[in-house]
This record gives sequence, structure tokens and C-alpha cells, in this order.
Amino acid sequence: MYDRPEMRDQTDRFWALIRDALRDLGIDAPDALTRDFASPWDLWQSPDLLLSQTCGLPLRARLHDKVQLVTTPDFALPGCAPGYYNSVLITRAGHSDAPMTALLKGRIAINEGLSQSGWGALCRYAADLGLTPARPILSGGHAQSARAVLEGRADLAAIDAQTWRLLLRYEPDLMALVERDRTTPTPALPLITAKGRDPEPLILALNTALAALPDPDRQTLGLAGFAPIPLADYMALPVPPNPDDLPQ
Repeated sequence: MYDRPEMRDQTDRFWALIRDALRDLGIDAPDALTRDFASPWDLWQSPDLLLSQTCGLPLRARLHDKVQLVTTPDFALPGCAPGYYNSVLITRAGHSDAPMTALLKGRIAINEGLSQSGWGALCRYAADLGLTPARPILSGGHAQSARAVLEGRADLAAIDAQTWRLLLRYEPDLMALVERDRTTPTPALPLITAKGRDPEPLILALNTALAALPDPDRQTLGLAGFAPIPLADYMALPVPPNPDDLPQ
């Protein structure tokens, strides 16, 4: 889910270590990651799925009884427990003093309606203020949401904190945006495998690979470890409304 082109080599080297650790455990693992697929939903629900990453909202809304939760990557984000993340609420400098209640009822950009960081966290933040957000603009991705705010097509967006960290690293013009607040931390993007597959060898391989990953690669990926967050913690969060059902 954080597979930026600038980090592709590091991600591939990490996968090679995971693959070799799995093979050492007698588990057949492909040489390379699958990046060319029509729909993530088909991939996530495939009976042949070995390992993938999804978002907490798709997991609790649709996938929880169709896949096996493995573990959750920990990116050591500020203010977050291991394996947790939150969203950065961003706006333009001209709106840095605007009331959040007004921004939440105005032009909001989100990546998609089944995104915990882009939509679920924003809805929870608004609910804590006694509000329901306005119907958002669907941008198709966190980077596109940030650019919609930068270019004046939207006034507020909620960006996954790890994605925001990477955006500031690789798209520094986005530093012109203003961080207004951060949402309450929730369990981060989990790793999953096919339903019925034993997750323990996968967890062992992931930890073995991370221990062998050179420090520069680990720093680029921002990966601090893995956290055993139970499915119940994901399921305890509410499913936000469908953005299409909200009034314009």
C-alpha cells in the first residue's frame, strides 16, 4: 500500500528476503511481487493469496470473514502505539485559521469511500465535533487528495500519516500545505493471507526478513516492526457512511 516508485528497489529487496525465509520454511513463494492486477478485491479474496496488505476499513466492512489476518506493520508514527496510525488533516495556508467545523462542511477531498485514513478517520473526527462531513470529492488516491487541496479544488483532506511522511519526502511542493490536526489513532493497514492459511509461518518469515534487511532499506521503508493486533480491534471501529449517500 506504500509501494511508491522511488522505493521500489527497497520493497523488492525486502520481498526477496521474505520469499527466501518462506522457502526455508517449506512454503512456495513467488520470485517477485504481483503488481499488475485489475482489482485489489480479486487479489485479496483469491484462495491462492499468500500475502497482501489491505486497509482496516475494507477488512472490517467486507473481508473479515473471507481472509486471514496475519499481522500489522508498525511505522513508528508520532503519537501512535505500535501498529497504529492516524490521519493528517491538511488545508492551504489561506485556510489555516478557518474553523474546522466550516472546513468539514465544505469542500473535502478523499481517496475513496472505503479508506479508513481518508474517510473513516475523517468521519470519526467530525462525529466528535457533532458533525457529519459534506459529500466529498473522490480523488482516487491520497496524493491526488493533497494536490486537490494545494490547487484549490478542495479545502480539506485527511491523509494517512505514513503516506503524508512519504509525500513530503518525494513531493516537497506539498510542504506548502498546512497540517491542521491529526485524527485519533486506529489499527494500521494489516497484512492478510487466504482464509484457512496458517499465519504463523508468515509472521516468522516477516520478522526474519526484517531482521536481515539492511538499515538503509529499513529507513527508506520506514518499517519499525510488526504488531499483533487482533481482528476484534479492527471490527470495533464503525463503518462510515457511503459518501454517495451524503447530501451535497
